[in-house]
Amino acid sequence: MIAVFVTIQIKKGFKDQFMDALLDDALGSIHNEPKCYRFDILQSDEDLNRIHLYEVYEDEDAIASHRAQPHFTKWLSTVEPWFDGDRTRIEMHTVLPTDETWRGQKQTLKE
Repeated sequence: MIAVFVTIQIKKGFKDQFMDALLDDALGSIHNEPKCYRFDILQSDEDLNRIHLYEVYEDEDAIASHRAQPHFTKWLSTVEPWFDGDRTRIEMHTVLPTDETWRGQKQTLKE
């Protein structure tokens, strides 16, 4: 599995709108993408306008598919003007949970 950790700094005054749009993208990813196993939204305690995303995908094709989904393209076009600087992105491979464990957890995400 491929894990992606993204950090986004939001311009002041746009956090509520940003979070609404992000929630739509996250739910679309979990519910509509069979190879998206996790999409966590995390908020910094030090800076409430700094958001971190932790996402897990089956493979590079699943990441490419995610970026082509209507919920993602809508999210990006909506929120991009609200970014305060560039997003940072780190890509890595998961060790634990194992790939089999991730696949087994997918069904529970839909409930």
